[in-house]
Amino acid sequence: MNHDKKKILKFFIVIYLVSFTVINWNDISWVFNYRTVSSLLYDFFTPYQNISASSSSNVFINNSASYSAVNGKEDIKYLYSSKTNLLEIPSIGISSPIIFPKNKNINAITKDLDNGTVYYPGSVLPGQVGQIVVLGHSAPPNWPKIKYDWVFSDLNDLKYGDKIHLYFDNKEYIYSVREKNFLAKGQEIVPTSLVDNGNVLVLVSCWPPGKNLQRIAVQAELSSN
Repeated sequence: MNHDKKKILKFFIVIYLVSFTVINWNDISWVFNYRTVSSLLYDFFTPYQNISASSSSNVFINNSASYSAVNGKEDIKYLYSSKTNLLEIPSIGISSPIIFPKNKNINAITKDLDNGTVYYPGSVLPGQVGQIVVLGHSAPPNWPKIKYDWVFSDLNDLKYGDKIHLYFDNKEYIYSVREKNFLAKGQEIVPTSLVDNGNVLVLVSCWPPGKNLQRIAVQAELSSN
């Protein structure tokens, strides 16, 4: 009798596990991807430094002395929004908090990247002439959405004209994608004519996703609302 009960119990356990797996497949499928698991284990024991090269001061254009409004028009009005300190990219399904570090300390910025995208210190403010640099982690395909390790994994899918929404100080700033570049670690982001009289948003992450080999930089121009 006890033997029969054990058989029935095992049967229901198997049915439960199969049902759980089918229902939650989208959330747990990464467990069965040996490449993802091996990458997860590798990064656990030897964490990749997603910020190590891109946080160097010589990687980005120095905008510290450029604080005039775009085209010299200080009365430009932007749409009011109840949202603030938020980055949204509808075409690739991104909605991420924007973290503002107090300094350029690598360890502090790396920690901030766990909580969203990072507004790199020294960037101009939205609407001012110059360049805004926003950093974000990337991760391999099927990576579980732990913290914000995955947030910039799909930057390469952005196309010319795709919209990027940056919410700051309860105002909405809309940018249109104009350029995409792949850079060596530590390579400077080449200034473009977009910066001459405008506000440019540059999204930066590791390339390929999750690997500290190169950088991908997507540049977007501030559009009129």
